[in-house]
Amino acid sequence: MKANDDILPKKKYLISKGIDTFFLEIYDVFKFIGLFFKEAFSAPFEWREIINQCYNVGYKSLSLISLTGFIIGIVFTKQSRPSLSTFGASSWLPSLVSIAIIRALAPLVTALIAAGKVGSNIGAELGSMKVTEQIDAMEVSATNPFKFLVVSRVIATTFMLPVLTLYSGLVGMLGSYINVHQNEQTSFAAFVKNAFSTISFLDINSSIFKAICYGFTIGVAGCYQGYYAQNGTQGVGRAANAAVVVSMFLIFVEEMIIVQFVNAIR
Repeated sequence: MKANDDILPKKKYLISKGIDTFFLEIYDVFKFIGLFFKEAFSAPFEWREIINQCYNVGYKSLSLISLTGFIIGIVFTKQSRPSLSTFGASSWLPSLVSIAIIRALAPLVTALIAAGKVGSNIGAELGSMKVTEQIDAMEVSATNPFKFLVVSRVIATTFMLPVLTLYSGLVGMLGSYINVHQNEQTSFAAFVKNAFSTISFLDINSSIFKAICYGFTIGVAGCYQGYYAQNGTQGVGRAANAAVVVSMFLIFVEEMIIVQFVNAIR
């Protein structure tokens, strides 16, 4: 009995310590976000670094986004055709594909790809700079490392992800048109008319808003994990992994919340 009595306080201590650590982590994240907004709207602005990061986030992701969006358009069209053909509604295929891609697939898939490619890169890059004390060296040289490293990357991901989302949607619609034209001989004008007849400005605006939220989340998650990395090269690996996992999890949570909000005002 005495041994069991000794174990129970230890378990309670571990649970209490875990809860305290969780809420302290939440506090640090919100403090990190607050510092970002403070530095983002105060001079001087690192325009050159922001443009450089926009190039890294946007242009260097175009090939992967193009391939993924094109494949999604073709695959979703091929998968939807048998179901619509059963009810004799094959003519609704462009409308169905446009709704699925514009409303959900384009922003979500683009964000997940960016989380894996851009988020991990940010986490690993800042993590390696942290463990090699390059960030400390920047502070000594009178450079604001937070503004130069964090603010520029978060702004770049927040700004470029909506652009990549629109591009991914257009490429996905192109892939869908190729498949529809190959099977139904539908003209491009007829496809565009049917595809965008069911799309409203609310759908486009909600997708852009989703992309902005996703981009901000990816930038903050990657920068936070990398900026506070510890324990050498192992810490760099953990920072890159945590940046991807956390950003993907938050993207799905944000997707659920934004969909509920948009459906409420639709």
